Amino acid sequence: MYSLSAREKLGIHPTDELDFSVKSLTVRKKLFGQNHILATFENIWRGGLPDVQEKDEEQLGEYFNSYIETYLMRDAVDDYGIADTEGFRKFLRACAAFAGQLVNYNDLGVSAGVSGVTAKEWVKILQSMGIIYLLEPYASNELKRLTKTPKLYFCDTGFCAYLSSWTTRDVLMNGAANGHYYENYVIAELLRHYAYGKNKVNLNFYRDNKMKEIDLIIEENGVLHPIEIKKSSAPDPSAAKSFSVLKNTSRTVGMGAVICMSDVVLPLDENTLIVPSNLI
Repeated sequence: MYSLSAREKLGIHPTDELDFSVKSLTVRKKLFGQNHILATFENIWRGGLPDVQEKDEEQLGEYFNSYIETYLMRDAVDDYGIADTEGFRKFLRACAAFAGQLVNYNDLGVSAGVSGVTAKEWVKILQSMGIIYLLEPYASNELKRLTKTPKLYFCDTGFCAYLSSWTTRDVLMNGAANGHYYENYVIAELLRHYAYGKNKVNLNFYRDNKMKEIDLIIEENGVLHPIEIKKSSAPDPSAAKSFSVLKNTSRTVGMGAVICMSDVVLPLDENTLIVPSNLI
């Protein structure tokens, strides 16, 4: 079970499926209202665990500390047999520091004082516990030299922010890592949407050795929808420049999107929409 999404916290429950069409997004816009950066980063910093929604900054920190000690560490020891509890705590913080990046087990291990082999095992444990999510790279026989390494995201951005000592919303919003947290937030919101939605999809990202990258590819009913995630409120057409690589496959490429802090749904080009992140 995932923590609460931003729309669940607002009590908004759209009846239609998210299909990245102007029609669907226009209907959602009437329900969701303004895409405000303060509200967005409040959601990112606080996260979606039900018990933290009414807590102040000090109480929130106390809650997450208790969450680690009474839930995560207990399960790590009792269910997964982890004896090095101090190393596992360091590992949690290392994962938070690497959120939104390609997984490097050796680097994670060094940060926690354990081997790369142990780091790989612990990543699997955190996946099983619903703490992190590994977004797998897109695979295609028609596209060569693709990365085979997944990207690491936290299922709850509030917990990730706590582990990295972002003590307030504003400090996080104005910090150097705000773009990484915004990307993690969008990925986590879409994970929740599709986990509970009627339509089943495949979620992947694209990266090749020429540094071309697509943050997310949503494959639904055999159609690929490329997604870029930008914290900007006014992305330019270059945001979608890597989408063209999918034309080299035999798959159908549908409407793409740049999910961002814009407050309006607009066409970026003939195949791509600008989509406010609060509509997902």
